Amino acid sequence: MENVQYSTWADLFKITAHSHKVLHHIIPPPVSKAFTTATTAKEKELWSTLDTIILSWIYATISSDLLHTIIEPDATTMEAWNRLQDILRDNKNSRVVTLEAELSSAKMENFPNVSAYCQRLKSLIGQLKNVGAPVSKIRLVIQLVLGSMLTLEEAGLAEEAATVTDFAIHNSS
Repeated sequence: MENVQYSTWADLFKITAHSHKVLHHIIPPPVSKAFTTATTAKEKELWSTLDTIILSWIYATISSDLLHTIIEPDATTMEAWNRLQDILRDNKNSRVVTLEAELSSAKMENFPNVSAYCQRLKSLIGQLKNVGAPVSKIRLVIQLVLGSMLTLEEAGLAEEAATVTDFAIHNSS
């Protein structure tokens, strides 16, 4: 559940539903364009079939944890969609706190190279944007500079300690 990028998933899912002309199964249309309720047995059967297909799409594209949390017997697609939305929106604030902490504590020294460090920052920034907490460009620059400075400072301290140790060993000989 923690690594779900709900906004991206939801946007892609809505695009798919719209392209198959079944978006109204997850998002009710505006009152002015309301879908008329199925009245005949054949219309009700078609509605039910389509709803089950879309529900299976949702279940097939979410994590196992989320699936076990939202699945209910005889649920409609809209009910499952709304439960999923409620869970992930409730989780939004804790996700922001977790992601902010990860971003603030990211140090270049914990990555094999600069590219990996930058990729992690990009991922965290994307996730923060998805939960409604975008990172400013200034903050990103500061994070990159701080990550670099900390690594350089630690390397300098390690080099200084090695020099002092070498000097002490050389003088004691």
